Amino acid sequence: QVQLVESGGGLVQAGGSLRLSCAASGRTFFDYAMGWFRQAPGKEREFVAAISRSGGSRYYADSVKGRFTISRDNAKNTVYLQMNTLKPEDTAVYYCASRPAGVPATGLREYNYWGQGTQVTVSS
Repeated sequence: QVQLVESGGGLVQAGGSLRLSCAASGRTFFDYAMGWFRQAPGKEREFVAAISRSGGSRYYADSVKGRFTISRDNAKNTVYLQMNTLKPEDTAVYYCASRPAGVPATGLREYNYWGQGTQVTVSS
């Protein structure tokens, strides 16, 4: 069992930045690759970014590449999503998820534990 708790969401103007955090507890954090997903109103949940258990491999959705950075601190059992140059289309509930494997993945079904989500709203 893994418990995931996101934080750091909020309201920001277009062009601004936010850093999301996801604190994990339960089983050994290092055993899991981690991912960030988001879901906007009326849309399906979509992949944003993922990171391997060591942090050496990172994947990004094309829509966020160059603006978002995923990282992790295994000593703190925490994964981060630094979001820069935010756009109104980034508005969504952001979820972190864990995958019982060392390598990251982009599919929702690859992840078996999910946090409750944190709202990010970008105003124009």
